[in-house]
Amino acid sequence: MFSDATNPPVETKPVSLTPPAIEAAGVSKRFGAVEALAGLDLSVERGTILGVLGPNGAGKTTAVRILTTLLQPDSGQARVAGFDVVRQASEVRRRIGLTGQSTALDDYLTGRQNLVMVGELSRLSHRDAAGRADTLLERFDLADAAQRTVKTYSGGMRRRLDLAASIVARPEILFLDEPTTGLDPRSRNVMWEIIRGLVADGCTILLTTQYLDEADQLAGRIAVVDHGQAIAEGTPLELKAQIHGDRLHVTVAAGSDLGLAARIVEAGTGASATVDAEERQIDAPVTSAEPLAAILRELDARGVRVTDFGLRQPSLDDVFLTLTGHAAELSAPQTAGRANV
Repeated sequence: MFSDATNPPVETKPVSLTPPAIEAAGVSKRFGAVEALAGLDLSVERGTILGVLGPNGAGKTTAVRILTTLLQPDSGQARVAGFDVVRQASEVRRRIGLTGQSTALDDYLTGRQNLVMVGELSRLSHRDAAGRADTLLERFDLADAAQRTVKTYSGGMRRRLDLAASIVARPEILFLDEPTTGLDPRSRNVMWEIIRGLVADGCTILLTTQYLDEADQLAGRIAVVDHGQAIAEGTPLELKAQIHGDRLHVTVAAGSDLGLAARIVEAGTGASATVDAEERQIDAPVTSAEPLAAILRELDARGVRVTDFGLRQPSLDDVFLTLTGHAAELSAPQTAGRANV
């Protein structure tokens, strides 16, 4: 959606012989009748970003809560920084940072006071906590707002401060649970640059997201999660390679018959088309450019006006649709009182 060729995804580093920073094997978790995780397997090499991609309800947040010792799994095993998340939870907590979906800040303290408080809770001296707070406020472009109470911050400023709070103690492993949900495009891009900087400094990051372009931009490897299981994993290019050929993209003008256009596209390509009624768009896989001219002539002959017609390379959205049979949901405000899984 906001692809920027000048900011490629952070590449994975060469595989080393050291154990993964994060590993989960067969992790399951139920909440009553709801199976949040159904044998989840994940592995994150040190100094890399793994993007965990999936819609609401896929199990992403439950996985993060288990890996950060906030929940215990019903079955399976998970290790973070080499320590078991159940039997050695205190060792895990000393080595991780977490930015959740909602900010964990005190609205009535200033930005600086929040960071100093987190530093002192992390057993830094007051002097060291204050110095660390000033460094992070500068790095996250919050120095001018350091003495303002957090309740006066914008959404983007709060998310940046929350991320800063999660790295006050310099964790070696950072969990980011949908860190840019609800942010405007400019604030998202700022957060992306900060995340890139963290991994460039050697931090290992597990990033959950619903945003397909976010996973494409940031993650060296992506795990696609649906119904509590990782159904595919690989680099963005490897996942896109699972969809053979390009896709025909057609946008139908208002007033023209979208259903008729979809039937013409399907007849011409010999494949099922995906129809977005709201955007009046049709997508279908094609193995060659040969049928395009005939499809365009048929649309014109049947009185279907189009505003866009052409081939494009498959996206991660196409990958998700192919793997799961449904599109990834867009982020939406959560219903009050309902917990994400």
